[in-house]
Amino acid sequence: MLNFEFKNPTKIHFGKGQLSQLPNEIPAGVRLLMVYGVSSIKQNGIYEQVKSHLKEYHLFEFGGIHANPEYEVLLQALDIIRKEKINFILAVGGGSVIDGAKFLAAAAKYEGDNLWDMLTYRIRVEHGIPFGTVLTMPATGSEMNSGAVINRAATQEKLPMGHGPALFPQFSIMDPEFIASIPVRQIANGITDAFTHVLEQYMTYPTGALLQDRFCESILQTLIEIAPRIIENPADYNTAANYMWCCTMALNGLIQKGVPADWAVHSMGHELTAMYGIDHARTLAVIMPSHYRYNIHSKQEKLAQYAARVWNITAGSIREKAYAAIDRTEAFFHSLNIATHLSAYTPDFEGAAQQISRRFIERGWYGLGERKTLTPADVEKIVEMSY
Repeated sequence: MLNFEFKNPTKIHFGKGQLSQLPNEIPAGVRLLMVYGVSSIKQNGIYEQVKSHLKEYHLFEFGGIHANPEYEVLLQALDIIRKEKINFILAVGGGSVIDGAKFLAAAAKYEGDNLWDMLTYRIRVEHGIPFGTVLTMPATGSEMNSGAVINRAATQEKLPMGHGPALFPQFSIMDPEFIASIPVRQIANGITDAFTHVLEQYMTYPTGALLQDRFCESILQTLIEIAPRIIENPADYNTAANYMWCCTMALNGLIQKGVPADWAVHSMGHELTAMYGIDHARTLAVIMPSHYRYNIHSKQEKLAQYAARVWNITAGSIREKAYAAIDRTEAFFHSLNIATHLSAYTPDFEGAAQQISRRFIERGWYGLGERKTLTPADVEKIVEMSY
């Protein structure tokens, strides 16, 4: 195992009726900004449920944070924070809303001239406005980690924010009953996103981290088991609870400790989302199979382990099992109605590989992957394989 440090300060309230904990977690007397998405929480009743617990607070609201939170929209919310002297933020929504809250928390305390520099230079965020979350759509794990990704339409960029202690939610409320109102498309996205998060931390090379491997494999096995059930009946509480907790555990930092991580799939996928507006999870499903096939030599040992332990594929050589595992993963995405080729999402895919390669060169991203050996030229080939 590799050396590591681990600290996750986010307090979780998990289960039915946990919205009642809101007044216990938000300090009295704060000037509170509640941020949320476009309309779903008003349609499904969660908006009114949340507000019923906030009657004693000096409450302000900002709605309209879309999927892939947009920088220019977030600047409008930042104006409210500055004007109204907001000192606590509550994010009610999925990963995009929570990521937006993280940006706002950091931006409110940022002392530099250009807020986008926080993302361009991955500046570690030491100070920010405290915030909590009410998770309504599991997928990204943002409710229990210090990561965020922000979109900027003007430059067709989607970049991660630098981690730091100020980007951890102080608390997150997670009620699996909220899943009943999520559209099937978004549930499929959530499963795919969580599945990919685990693979990015697992599908590297062996380091003797036996428990970490078993953690990853158990999350993957659980997602595979519950996927058809949650798609068929999102209102089944026990299935929804397992789905929600899998998404959180996939990216709360625990399974990454002591092991290398890849994240090249996410780096390429983010570019496709920024360029074409394709759902984040679906860009991951586009890139992942090609990424693993292209890098079969360096990943075949872990791919074969994954084949045996997760998919029960035991016949064949290491290389044959590795390829079989990739095929089974792609078939799993297809079972969720997730296409795995870029051409299924846009007719304008030609040139995408070259554009992404150029962008990585411009940013100085010359070494991606767990060994930092994946070059922009390699990225170009992988994206072309994904057409």
